[in-house]
Amino acid sequence: MQEQYRPQDIEQKVQEHWDNNKTFVVSEDPNKEKFYCLSMFPYPSGRLHMGHVRNYTIGDVISRYQRLQGKNVMQPIGWDAFGLPAENAAVKNKTAPAPWTYENIEYMKNQLKLLGFGYDWNREFATCTPEYYRWEQEFFTKLYNKGLVYKKTSSVNWCPNDQTVLANEQVEDGCCWRCDTPVEQKEIPQWFIKITEYAQELLDDLDQLEGWPEMVKTMQRNWIGRSEGVELSFAVKGHSDLEVYTTRPDTLMGVTYVGIAAGHPLAAAAAENNPELAKFIDECRNTKVAEAELATMEKKGMATGLTAIHPLNGREVPVYVANFVLMDYGTGAVMAVPAHDQRDFEFATKYGLDIVPVIKPEDGSELDISEAAYTEKGVLFDSGEFDGLGFQDAFNAIAAKLEAEGKGKKTVNFRLRDWGVSRQRYWGAPIPMVTTEDGEVHPVPADQLPVILPEDVVMDGVTSPIKADKTWAETTFEGKPALRETDTFDTFMESSWYYARYCSPKADEMLDSDAANYWLPVDQYIGGIEHACMHLLYSRFFHKLLRDCGMVQSDEPFKQLLCQGMVLADAYYYTSDKGAKIWVSPTEVTVERDEKGRITKAVDTEGNEVVHSGMTKMSKSKNNGIDPQEMVDKYGADTVRLFMMFASPADMTLEWQESGVEGANRFLKRVWKLVHEHTAKGAAEALDAAALTADQKALRRDVHKTIAKVSDDVGRRQTFNTAIAAIMELMNKLAKAPQESAQDRALLDEALKAIVCMLYPMTPHICFEMWKALGESDIDHAAWPMADEKALVEDEKLIIVQVNGKLRAKLTVAADATKEQVEAIALNDENVTKFTDDKTIRKVIFVPGKLLNIVAN
Repeated sequence: MQEQYRPQDIEQKVQEHWDNNKTFVVSEDPNKEKFYCLSMFPYPSGRLHMGHVRNYTIGDVISRYQRLQGKNVMQPIGWDAFGLPAENAAVKNKTAPAPWTYENIEYMKNQLKLLGFGYDWNREFATCTPEYYRWEQEFFTKLYNKGLVYKKTSSVNWCPNDQTVLANEQVEDGCCWRCDTPVEQKEIPQWFIKITEYAQELLDDLDQLEGWPEMVKTMQRNWIGRSEGVELSFAVKGHSDLEVYTTRPDTLMGVTYVGIAAGHPLAAAAAENNPELAKFIDECRNTKVAEAELATMEKKGMATGLTAIHPLNGREVPVYVANFVLMDYGTGAVMAVPAHDQRDFEFATKYGLDIVPVIKPEDGSELDISEAAYTEKGVLFDSGEFDGLGFQDAFNAIAAKLEAEGKGKKTVNFRLRDWGVSRQRYWGAPIPMVTTEDGEVHPVPADQLPVILPEDVVMDGVTSPIKADKTWAETTFEGKPALRETDTFDTFMESSWYYARYCSPKADEMLDSDAANYWLPVDQYIGGIEHACMHLLYSRFFHKLLRDCGMVQSDEPFKQLLCQGMVLADAYYYTSDKGAKIWVSPTEVTVERDEKGRITKAVDTEGNEVVHSGMTKMSKSKNNGIDPQEMVDKYGADTVRLFMMFASPADMTLEWQESGVEGANRFLKRVWKLVHEHTAKGAAEALDAAALTADQKALRRDVHKTIAKVSDDVGRRQTFNTAIAAIMELMNKLAKAPQESAQDRALLDEALKAIVCMLYPMTPHICFEMWKALGESDIDHAAWPMADEKALVEDEKLIIVQVNGKLRAKLTVAADATKEQVEAIALNDENVTKFTDDKTIRKVIFVPGKLLNIVAN
């Protein structure tokens, strides 16, 4: 073992050992308990960023820990390789997305290897290859044949200048990102998968996910949005009935108008002879409204001239097109009760519509709707036969009357909408459907799959190459001319089942069920909370589809979920002559600090004084991303990994500080130095636990307390930072411990082996070398240290002795000493007798193992 710790001499050598010995290659073994650990796979953007490093370090720590527990651990990696960024980069760099993507994969793969992550690289795949996406194409056709896939016309972003569909990411301030033309909403046919068929099961099965953060489950519950309400119909003169859904049927008698979406068929009918209304409808359609914006946006509307008939009291109420009613939610129509809904109140106030209160506070206080709606549940009044009823009784009674009259019924509604999987972009998996000349739509037969996306294309930044090339779409179906679908899948399709493909990545079918049922569900999944309502929900849905097609047996894909926090870094800027902020990388800034560590001055490498704008998420826009490669080159992979795990709890934000990285590096050097000094003296003798002195027993107790704490912190609590802190604290004690006698050295040997083994998941390269130096063979196949229960038992206790509440002595007594024994020892201690002689002892208070308080006067 060399004297100095030099990671560059160690890390590549250890990584080559792992590759040559296929250390992390696994297969199914029914005789071992399995553990499937998975971090959300990366998009091959070109370079790893610190968010990647944190995510994958957490996964690697958990994987290595579980391997030391004797489990059969699978930790795979792959590439989420389709998507819009590749198209944008291809246009910018005048290339095609495919070569750009494959080059990035190779570069990032090397970066991952430099960090020492223990992946089974035999399972690697990229989702942009036909070998992967052909199976989701085939699965899609199976879902179509089961009635779970359909096509309908839906609204998209349309650039009239470029004559193309835009993704939401390509719309900036309502305009096309390329040409600044105002974006319109256009209705085009799109493919959908019926996730709503599984809405109740997706909701119910959240209760199975005990290992998921409560916040994520709450976000999914809200996204699924189950509500119990009443579906009822308003007759409309000269037209079909207008269907609405409400969760507040108790307010029905307060309806004063009905609002419909701009895309509602009734709105189109009313606009046929009303140019002004038609213009307003167009404006509403071309103002894309996110559901989250409804509460704060300005409420606008226009009367249709139509009248709806209240289903119970027969009152005629006007029908308005309103911009706050969305066609994609509910029925595209709402019954408006301005007295008891704030949105309806604002609209009614603006347009001078009636506001009729029908609910008053339960506590008898005065109802006041002069400034705002009263939205609480209360007691009905001015509601005819329903007067005096509370919310639930009114709900049931009004629902029953509507049902009896054939005008409504109780129903359950979900906020969740079917999953639109069509994208008009190029770089995605082609949707495997064809249309014959008679207009019939058919799934591509299995023997004609995959429908391969051509990779040798030219991107013009406007039209998808497979839409521009009319010959690509030309095909046949059962010998007749047909046209292929030129839309591609939403990239969430690929990421919704990749975890399952890892179980059998080379299988000549979508999944090898035996392998899938051995490994699934994933035991530990790691990724950002930003994926809570899209990727994680779609994956849960996809897993249930796989189950119902007989491919897997489990109900859920991920047993335990850890959502890692963001990585923050200092951000600095100066203002240019033109008033623009020029962001400077923190690696190019020198700072001066005051005695409290606050930044008083910051200067970049060119001498510009820069402004410190605080800690923010690492991003290109703030130029405050730290290149992991640079840090690995400077400090070594183990130091970077250790800092990532120590600087913050895994689920909290991490503030990147190079001083913290330097501290992690110093700690590793200290461990290395102690191991080197110890092993340089030769092999240690076996420890004789029964012959230890009191001090040696105390130190060994600290060792085994640390083992117990670190085991719990890493294995159960996943508080890796506190585990590392406990190891650091033990190292401080070992550094001061004597090393003269054979027992001293034997105890230190036991302690160092425990420390090296416990640090191994975080810092595997240095621990690989230190483990060998300590005379052990292969740490990758070692066993996690176990706390010795006997070592944890204290033979002696330190007792604080007080006289009249003041500290007078500290006594070391037998751990099982009785009150009488401790009292006798205390009353023979000269520091105690000084304050008790010539006094009467009135009371003796004893807290076993801690305190003896003598009350005397």
